[in-house]
Amino acid sequence: MIERERILRNLGRYDPEKIKIGVIASHSALDTCDGAVSEGFRTVAVTEKGRERTFANYFRAQRDAEGNIMKGIIDEPMSVDKFNHILRPENQERLIKDNVLFVPNRSFVSYCGIDAVENDFEVPIVGSRNLLRSEERGDERDYYWLLEKAGLPYPKKVEKPEDISGLTIIKVHHKVKKLERGFFTAQSYDQFIEKSENLIKQGVIESDFVKHARMEQYIIGPVFNLDFFYSPLEEKGEKIELLGVDWRFESSLDGYARLPAKQQVELEMDGILPEYTVCGHNSATLRESLLENTFELAEKYVKAAEKYYSPGIIGPFCLQTCVDKDLNFYIYDVAPRIGGGTNVHMAVGHPYGNALWRTEMSTGRRLAMEIRKAIEQERTDEIIT
Repeated sequence: MIERERILRNLGRYDPEKIKIGVIASHSALDTCDGAVSEGFRTVAVTEKGRERTFANYFRAQRDAEGNIMKGIIDEPMSVDKFNHILRPENQERLIKDNVLFVPNRSFVSYCGIDAVENDFEVPIVGSRNLLRSEERGDERDYYWLLEKAGLPYPKKVEKPEDISGLTIIKVHHKVKKLERGFFTAQSYDQFIEKSENLIKQGVIESDFVKHARMEQYIIGPVFNLDFFYSPLEEKGEKIELLGVDWRFESSLDGYARLPAKQQVELEMDGILPEYTVCGHNSATLRESLLENTFELAEKYVKAAEKYYSPGIIGPFCLQTCVDKDLNFYIYDVAPRIGGGTNVHMAVGHPYGNALWRTEMSTGRRLAMEIRKAIEQERTDEIIT
C-alpha cells in the first residue's frame, strides 16, 4: 500500500479554493459529476479514446462569464488512449497540479488493476483505498470474508460442483466481456456439466472457469441494491444514511423473464442460456417495516470494515441484497465505493436521501457535500486515502 505520508504531501500541494472532483468516465461517473456541479465544484472526467463522446461532447459543461453552470456537467474531459494510462506519472501529476480529488468507481479498479491502485496511484482518493481490494472475489479477505466476520447473512456457499443439490448460481467472469458476468444457474451436477459445456462452446466462459468460480445458493426473491453513505465528519446525527435503493436490468436474463415458461424451456433445450450482463438500473423503495433491517446490515458492515480494513468506509457504499419469501435479507455482493446503479437517481435524487436532506440528494451530490464540508472544516485528510 502506498505510504499515507506521500498522499498527504500531495494533498498539501492543493489549493483548497480550487478543488476539482475527478473520476474515470465510466460506471457512475455521470452521477459523480452531476453531484459535484450541484455543489459548486468543477469536474474532470478521464475518458478513453473511442468512447469519449458521451462525456466530452454530449454532457460537456457550458458556463457563463462568471463561471456559473448553464448546461452539462463535464468541465474537463481528460483523454487517454486507455483508461489505465491514468497511472502514467505525467497524467497523475496533471491531476495533482489541477487540484483533483479522485472518486473511485468499479471501472477505475477493473481497468487499472487493484495492485496499481493500491501502490502506484498517488492522487488523493476520496474513500477507503485499501477496502477496494475486498471486491476481488476469491481473495483471502474478500467481501464474503468480511461479511462472515461481521455476522451478516449471505447465500450459502457450494464448495464444488458435485455438491450441487438445489438451485445454485455459479458466479464467473465473462470470457469476452472482461468486466461482465458469465453467471449461470444449475439445479444439479448433471445440469451444471451440461450448461457449462454449452457456455464454453459459445465462448461465454473459460474452459477452466471452475478455478475462479463462486458457487452459492440461489436466493429466490427480488433484488435490492441498498445505496448507503457513511460520514466520518458527522458529529450531531447518525453517520450512516440510506440514500436510496436501485435494482438492475440484466441482458439477456430480463428478455427470458418476459417469455412464457414453455419458450424458456425450449431455448434452454437449444443450449441458449440467459446472460447476466448489467445494462441498466431502476429505482425502488422498501416497505417501511424492512428499513430497520437495512440499517442493521449497514451498521454491522461499517463496524467490521473499520476493524479489518482501517480506516473503514468513507462515503458511499452499496450492499447488494436479495430478499426471500420470509423477508430475510441476504447480501450477495458489496461495493465499498459508489455503486453502479446510482445514475438512476442523479439530478432528481434518491427517495430516502431527498426525505432526509429536504432537497434532491443523489449519491453524487451527497459525496460532493462531504468534500465541501471537509474543505470548509479543514478536515480533507479525514476523507482521503
